[in-house]
Amino acid sequence: MTTSGSGAGPESSGTTGPGPAPGPDADLQAACRPGRYFEPDLRRMTRINLRPIASPMPLGFYAVAMASAVVGCLQLGLFEAGAQRAVALTVLPAFVLQLLVAVLAFGAGDVLAASLMACFSGMWLANALVLALDPPGGTRVLGVLNVMFTVFALMTAAVAARKRALWLVLCIAVPRFAVAAAHNFSGAPWLGRASGALGLLLAAMAMYTAFALLLEDMRGEEVLPVGRSGHAHAAVQGDLRTQLRDLERQAGVRRTL
Repeated sequence: MTTSGSGAGPESSGTTGPGPAPGPDADLQAACRPGRYFEPDLRRMTRINLRPIASPMPLGFYAVAMASAVVGCLQLGLFEAGAQRAVALTVLPAFVLQLLVAVLAFGAGDVLAASLMACFSGMWLANALVLALDPPGGTRVLGVLNVMFTVFALMTAAVAARKRALWLVLCIAVPRFAVAAAHNFSGAPWLGRASGALGLLLAAMAMYTAFALLLEDMRGEEVLPVGRSGHAHAAVQGDLRTQLRDLERQAGVRRTL
């Protein structure tokens, strides 16, 4: 059985076709109708603006290398007596540099690198102040701080395996600050020398990573291995569609952190 309309309006014609595309305010108007309390679909009215920046990580790793080398030389006794204040003044710029790196990394959406660089920045500031001012009980207080940073670095290393170069830096940083904490509490000279040696090893690994990332940025391809895998590898080797995947769920775009 078939039926047909008899009116002259467009509804009575025997043809069907796509209606006019809803305007940009269609969803908003629908939400404002009496009895409607749901939010409109705002996807067509939403724009996400991306602001490309240069990678701050080479600078961050260089700051780690600089501060670790100077403090390591102090712990190994390579400076004359009374050099603590000079070392503090030399380490202080590492605090500023790594704080800058952390701010830029947060803006780039790399919460792992940003958190680590910010914590390194705080560590260098605390070390510089204790070395320069030599407050009462400062060594043992610094030991507690070294323990806390060791725990944080260990937790960060547990989730940073896909960023192999960063992971290797953390694998050296964990024992270095753990031994430094033991030296702060016990005062054993051999623990100080062990912490200094690990500090120089940390500086060498951080300097290699900084150089490898600089080469990669200048040539547009990996020259020295940094060992990325998974999402970290796709972030560098993937196309734009890969980069923008799940962008709407990133901090600063989603409603809550």
